[in-house]
Amino acid sequence: MLRLTKLFIATLIFSCGVCVSVYAAKREFYQIKVYHLKGEAQEKKVDDFLKQAYLPALHKAGISKVGVFKPIVSQAANAVNEKLIYVFIPFRSYDQFSKLEEKLIKDQQYQGNGKEYLDALFSEPPYDRIESILLNAFEKSPMFSLPQLTSPMKDRVYELRSYEGHTEKISKNKIEMFNKGDEVGLFKRLGFNAVFYAEVVSGSRMPNLMYMTTFENKAARDAHWDAFGKDAYWKQLSAMPIYQKNVSRNDMKFLYPTDYSDI
Repeated sequence: MLRLTKLFIATLIFSCGVCVSVYAAKREFYQIKVYHLKGEAQEKKVDDFLKQAYLPALHKAGISKVGVFKPIVSQAANAVNEKLIYVFIPFRSYDQFSKLEEKLIKDQQYQGNGKEYLDALFSEPPYDRIESILLNAFEKSPMFSLPQLTSPMKDRVYELRSYEGHTEKISKNKIEMFNKGDEVGLFKRLGFNAVFYAEVVSGSRMPNLMYMTTFENKAARDAHWDAFGKDAYWKQLSAMPIYQKNVSRNDMKFLYPTDYSDI
């Protein structure tokens, strides 16, 4: 009887250990939707849809935090460029992502709240186009984080970076630099308040990785990057022969969160 009890306890411990290990290894799946807009009328229509229909529906579907961001641009630049709205959606898995549209179709409250957008006339489209980017979270940062900021949302700077590689293999090398090389840990130590780090699995620019860091304001952003460039560990890591020439294009977007963003 004692042997059976010990065997049962050992089995239970092993099973729990496996469960914890599997859970700990689980990584999130992200979608970034980029709305390309022409003019203030389309911007207002999409803002209203996101605020009144889309985000509440995602919350109901089990996605408690959704980020909505707009570019930080001068009024002069904004007058000649298209308007953009970025929506960051964290999913627990690809399965949750793939079933979302089916849930939205069945959500009558969503259909009602979003009617003006969903049933827009052919002659009055709510946007020019939607760009969709799908991403897998990094091993070193398996889940997104809410930034710990205290400044007014309008003053905050969210920096979205995309690092492209000239081949799939070299792009994996840059991702390894974040994981095994612990570039993620360096950002954390220096207080970059990162929201996510992830590999793009489907998008218009590949192969690449993307990540988002956040700051109280532009001055704080510049100070953090100055410290990063001077950091001894970064100098050591970036000088390693294995990590040379692993980024062919570095694209930076400076964003601010909308007043209805969860992140």
